[in-house]
Amino acid sequence: MAGNQPIPPRPTTGTTHRDFASSLVQSFHASSPLAQEVLARDLAECSSDEDEPQDGPAAVEDTSSSEEDDEDGGKTPLLYRRPSGIAYGTARPALAVPPTPEPFLSRAERRQSRDAERSLLRDNHILPPKHPVEKEPGYFRTVYKRLFSTKLPLPESVDEEGARTETGPLLGPENLQGPDAGHEHLNEQWEAAVAEGKIKTTWQREAKTITVYSRSLIITFLLQYSINVASIFAVGRIGILELGAVSLATMTANITCYAPFQGLATSLDTLCAQAYGSGHKHLVGLQLQRMTYFLWSMIIPIALVWLKAEDILALMIPERRSAELAGIYLKVVIFGTPAMVAFEGGKRFVQAQGLFHATTYVLMIAAPINILLNYLFVWRFGWGFIGAPLAVVATQNLLPVLLFLYVWLIDGSQCWGGLSKRAFSNWGPMIRLALPGMIMVEAEWFAFEILTLATGQFGPSYLAAQSILVTLTSTTFQIPFPLSIAGSTRVANLIGAKLPDAAKTSAKVTFAGGLIVGLFNFTLVWALRYQIPLLFTKDPEVIEIVTSLTPVVTIMQVFDGLASVSHGLLRGIGRQEIGGYVNLAAYYLVALPISFGLGFGLDLKLVGLWTGVTIGLLLVAIIEYWVICRADWDRSVNEAQERNASG
Repeated sequence: MAGNQPIPPRPTTGTTHRDFASSLVQSFHASSPLAQEVLARDLAECSSDEDEPQDGPAAVEDTSSSEEDDEDGGKTPLLYRRPSGIAYGTARPALAVPPTPEPFLSRAERRQSRDAERSLLRDNHILPPKHPVEKEPGYFRTVYKRLFSTKLPLPESVDEEGARTETGPLLGPENLQGPDAGHEHLNEQWEAAVAEGKIKTTWQREAKTITVYSRSLIITFLLQYSINVASIFAVGRIGILELGAVSLATMTANITCYAPFQGLATSLDTLCAQAYGSGHKHLVGLQLQRMTYFLWSMIIPIALVWLKAEDILALMIPERRSAELAGIYLKVVIFGTPAMVAFEGGKRFVQAQGLFHATTYVLMIAAPINILLNYLFVWRFGWGFIGAPLAVVATQNLLPVLLFLYVWLIDGSQCWGGLSKRAFSNWGPMIRLALPGMIMVEAEWFAFEILTLATGQFGPSYLAAQSILVTLTSTTFQIPFPLSIAGSTRVANLIGAKLPDAAKTSAKVTFAGGLIVGLFNFTLVWALRYQIPLLFTKDPEVIEIVTSLTPVVTIMQVFDGLASVSHGLLRGIGRQEIGGYVNLAAYYLVALPISFGLGFGLDLKLVGLWTGVTIGLLLVAIIEYWVICRADWDRSVNEAQERNASG
């Protein structure tokens, strides 16, 4: 895909700091030597497996390709790619998963790719329209078409009768015989149109495409994040100590477990995709087992830390009762961590096969059950605070079970070769490939989560207010973040299709979408500034603190949307490593120093902490958009073609 960078040889001796930074970035990429090493070892072991049939996707691809080659008169061009995003759902991930090798497309998806290209040819008047053109459309029809039609204005070289001049469309009137005219030579027509620079796009088409890409991701992200939000809603009504303790416990869990585990699991985005593409489907299940066993082994030291979390947190915050409740929460949540690991790996397992809706279907069942369990455990059964982590544990254990049932009963079981003892071998390259992902995700999450720990110094009321604000901003973040994934996918598609002008148009639409979403969140938070705190607590002091922070938090919504989208666009043009370093520098060199300076130095407390974060996000958006504006899009196209040729 367009998001991967060319990989130079790995340094051996005399490695400089710059070489190390470069190799760190390269470790993310699907074509990195580490990923190739893992796959090569597994394939070497597969060569001795007599019972492994060669019926992998490569064989399927050959069949479908030959069929569609006959149909199209040439190799089918692939403009369509799936928007590959996995909902994290526990906090606000600033770093999205870098582009990975695309799973082989099904025949239906290949047909969708072909239809997308045919539609672009029609919009550029290179193929005849799908429906007859009205000779004298009415006023409202004309206004509607100008606002929402995806077609470009008719070239001046084509008169009202459709006559063709030397600079006119590729197909003259003699070929405009129906909506599917020229179908047998679609590939040649597409390549000729791209070579002559005749393929353009409109903001209407890009807005429609990005909306379609992002809507299901938004639903998935919100559903998974609701699992954590439900416990905060349930506990908030008990008291401010309990509300603050949930935030403190969640922060601890994110920093010590969820962030590093999800960072380590990002290596499966590469390993599972490459295993699937190797033609040995059972290797996808092998990679899943290997990572799952490794992460399960890491739970043991983390569980020991969580068992002592009460004493550790008591050393960091003055309120002993908050530390005690947070420790109780973490002791219970330990029992859901193995299931969380299995679900994180399972999401990558189904994504490698292109089953992106599997996670959504699972969450559509689990999220309502989680809300019900919180109500029953916290209020109906009278268990109080302890009921919230119990509901989280029950839901975490339910998620992998539902995903397993989907794979077993519906789709995805073809990549499961059964339990294998080989899952306990070849861990070294896998761990080395996974570590950069863990470092980047952990570093970016820690920059936000450390503010919660710092808030504990101000007292239980401020900690409770921080819990509300983190929940609010994390919830609103689940809209621009999927939008950034959709924009990244679309830009990468157009870059890969050698359409830099169309990619620029799509980038502009994505930027506008990020601004619109940011303004929407701004308006929503401002309009509900008095009602939102009441959803969590009735304590007047906490409500006053949250309300006083509304101006800062609303402004942050705009910068948050722009920063998220800008990072997605960098991924789309293959410059995601720039976004990662910009985020880290902005958070640690600008945002956190300003936050602590204002919050503690000037005694502005939460206002100061959130002001620093807002300034950091503004800086991220400015720098990344500056990089995007100065980017060489033609170079990105050439790099994408080189990667496609070598891949």
